Amino acid sequence: MPFTRFHFLHLFFASILMGMVYLHYRYVRFLWPGWKGRLLISLVLFSPVLAVFLSFSAQLRGKSGLGPEFLAWYAYLGLGFLSFLFFLVVLRDGIGMPCRFFFKIAGNSEALAAVPFSNHVLVRHHMAYTLTLVALVLSLVGIYKAHKLPDVREQTLFVRDLPEDLQGFSIVQISDIHLGPTLKKPFLEKIVRRVNELKPDVVALTGDLVDGYVEHLEGDIKPLENIRSTYGNYFVTGNHEYYFRALEWIDAVKRTGFTVLLNSHDLVEKGAGRVVVAGVPDLKAARFVPSHRSDPAAALAGAPESHVKILLSHQPLTVEQAERAGYHIQISGHTHGGQMFPWNHVVVLNQPFLAGFYRYQELQLYVSRGTGYWGPPMRLFAPSEITRFVLRKA
Repeated sequence: MPFTRFHFLHLFFASILMGMVYLHYRYVRFLWPGWKGRLLISLVLFSPVLAVFLSFSAQLRGKSGLGPEFLAWYAYLGLGFLSFLFFLVVLRDGIGMPCRFFFKIAGNSEALAAVPFSNHVLVRHHMAYTLTLVALVLSLVGIYKAHKLPDVREQTLFVRDLPEDLQGFSIVQISDIHLGPTLKKPFLEKIVRRVNELKPDVVALTGDLVDGYVEHLEGDIKPLENIRSTYGNYFVTGNHEYYFRALEWIDAVKRTGFTVLLNSHDLVEKGAGRVVVAGVPDLKAARFVPSHRSDPAAALAGAPESHVKILLSHQPLTVEQAERAGYHIQISGHTHGGQMFPWNHVVVLNQPFLAGFYRYQELQLYVSRGTGYWGPPMRLFAPSEITRFVLRKA
């Protein structure tokens, strides 16, 4: 049986439940002396998890409006705070427990009594409040980082035998915007203005534009109609488009003037220079639309001779197929760079190409950290980005 998003949700909520049990035992019981207060705090901490479940259910049923949006804000803000809090409690225990054990074995009673290693109830009480404050500060910083205008990251890509007409050819990438309950049209308008200031030759939007259905969010993607480039704007699907009827979103994106690349390509000519821009659907797309199996080689079928072959692929894991097919460059997203510390160290276990520039044999790969965010409206140590690529002769 294939691993579906419903299996993921079950695993996700089971992990959250185990985390909540840990937080109750290692954090909540030090905040409040009585069982009634502890129960109340645990219920308050657990409420964002329930809200996430209800928000997911509302989205999957196609619900929209103030209620579900308020629920999503509460759910994801709370989940982000809990994420930081959980990490801090684990960090405290990861340092404190071994130290207490070592000092106990060594018979060092003075060290055992020192903060933060003391088992004294009052010390643990103050430590719990300190961790709460730190988690709150990290959450506020994360909210600011997620909603500010993304920085432009410049990346030079060197290509052998690049003709003079393609020197300085520029591609601007935006990715993983995730318009939905907590991110709306005004954010995309700011992105579009910034992209236009860069005067790109080509714009690449590498998937996960939305988290919702066309009937609720098509108005929010309207700013894409105002993106200006010299030779074309291109879109490839991400996994999230397929959660919300991807075929409808493909049509909606086409209405904004973008060319949607589904195992297909387009030829860009600048003087004597020729660039093939190809694109594939998301790696898991065939689970939802069988004809959308990602195939980098098929995307080049019938392509004319060119100086540069560029693949737009939402997930970086197509890099091996792309290299075999003869691409020079692959531009991807999907990973968000982990989005929030410390999860960047977890995401890399599943996504070895986490963020930034990589060389895979003869192919150059760039993985964007994303332009928006997913889930908790926060970013920490994984800044959002608009990426500008410039071609130069190697």
